[in-house]
Parts: sequence; structure tokens; C-alpha cells
Amino acid sequence: MQTFEVVCPVFNEKEAIPVFVERISKVFDCLVGRYSCKLLFIDNCSSDGSLEILLDLAERFDWVIVVEMSRNFGYQVSVECGLRNSIGDITGVIDVDCEDPPELFVDFLAQIEGGYDIVYGERADREECLPLKLLRKLYYRVTRAAADELFLLDMAEFCAMRKDVREAVNRDATSFPFIRASIGRVGFDIKNIPYKRSRRSVGRTHYSLFGMWVFGFAGLLSSSTLWLRLPAYLFPFWILLLGFLAWLAIAFSSQASIVLLILAGFGFLGFVTVGLALYTARIYKNGLQRPNYHVNFRKSALKGRQLL
Repeated sequence: MQTFEVVCPVFNEKEAIPVFVERISKVFDCLVGRYSCKLLFIDNCSSDGSLEILLDLAERFDWVIVVEMSRNFGYQVSVECGLRNSIGDITGVIDVDCEDPPELFVDFLAQIEGGYDIVYGERADREECLPLKLLRKLYYRVTRAAADELFLLDMAEFCAMRKDVREAVNRDATSFPFIRASIGRVGFDIKNIPYKRSRRSVGRTHYSLFGMWVFGFAGLLSSSTLWLRLPAYLFPFWILLLGFLAWLAIAFSSQASIVLLILAGFGFLGFVTVGLALYTARIYKNGLQRPNYHVNFRKSALKGRQLL
């Protein structure tokens, strides 16, 4: 019998955990006789009592494993930790807030049984204000247009994948994991299942608009080298612009043209410098080869599992 293991990152979700476990346990009940199901919680050093709830669940259910991080390393790193330490023949990833429906895993597994290697939930719609929805749609399409490799539209980390896909994703060695881009990059046979993302059932979100912007910008840098290539594409136009502004300044003794000439020159150089600085910083961090996370073994419920 194959093992189906669900990776679930957690950070200060004491209200959402019981609701999620109730729903995912019903999914596991539907899979009895077909899969041996496990639930791998990755707790990002929660401070609201979430860990205590998770450890209690691990004592009550032999299919619950809890990994406690030594500090909050962030959502993407917690997903990375889960994927690196999953032992499932098929591994699923889902958030604990139930915005993504656990019940959809049944459909994911049906598609994998039909021959697909990766099945993901495509966020066709979501319960939020129209401007924010449009902004998300725009981000995915800009990122896809700029990406160096395949980037799946309207995908997050809510998915299920075979073991060989998981191992391919785990070969990425980066200090800035962006799991959804890695899943698209590795290839394999991919299937999307559209769904409407719900509002979280209980609790409150930990993402602010600023946090979304930082995450989106970091994801764009992880997916694309466009910022490094764009100056080369724009260089001929920049030279023409400088030449035109210089001609205006000389021919008409225009102070405005001189100001624009200075702004255009230093603006372009600043754009190039910022891009080089950002990517150089990433190269430096990757070169250090530090682990992205550490586990607090004393507070984890591993049940004999050896972690990476």
C-alpha cells in the first residue's frame, strides 16, 4: 500500500488546527484501504499554544508527526523542510487555515492514479475584494512572462506530487526557496484542478499587504533574471535618449533638458546597480551554503523519523 503524506506548515494557528484536523481526518477515512495516510506538521516556532495542540494530536494519533523549528524561518522554508523530510510515495502540501479545501486531495489522488505526476489546485477565484484579486492575477502573469522557465498560473503550494517529483524539487539548493516555481521548473506531467479559494475558517491571516509585496518580489527574483538582462535590451534606447536630451540642451540652452539628461543617466545606472546588488546578495547567501532551517528535536514528535 502506498503512503500519502500531507505536509502542513503552521504558525500561530491554534484556532484553525482543530478545524483542519477534523476535515483532513475525514479525507483520510475516505482513503482507507488505498493509502496509508500521514500528516506532517511543520511548526514555525508558534507562540500561541499551537505546538501544544499539535503535540497532543501526535500523542492521540499515530499518523500525526510534528516537527518544531528552532525559530520562525518563514512559510517557504517550512514547506521546504516538509518536502525534504516527507517519506510518502505521494506528498501533499496544504495550509492549515482551510482556505484550500482538504477534500480536494481526493481528486488530486484520482488524477495521480490516472497517470499524472503533479496535481495542483488552480485558484480560479477567491473570496476577497476585486482590486486585490486583480493584483494577484496581474502578478502571476507578469511573473510568468518574466520567468526563465515554466511558471504555473494561479498556483500556490496546494498540490500533490509523486516521490520522484518531490526528490527533483528537493535538489534545488537555494537560500531563497520559492516552491511553486520549483514545482513548475522540474517538469513532469502536470494537471491543474480549478477551485474557488475560501476565506479562512477561523483565526486571522498573518500576511499584510506589505508582506505580500515582499513575498511577491522575492518570488519574482527567484523565478527570473530579467532584471539582469533588461539593461542590455534597453541600452540602445537609453543611448538614443541621452543623445536627444544632450542635443536639446546644447541647441536650445534648455535647463530642463539638462535636468532630464542627468536624471536619465543616473536613473538608468541606479536601476542597473540595484539589480546587480540584489542578485549578488543572493549569490553570496547561496555561496555560504548555510542550512535554511534547524529543528528543535526536544519539542518535536518524530516517532523515530530521522530528519534532514
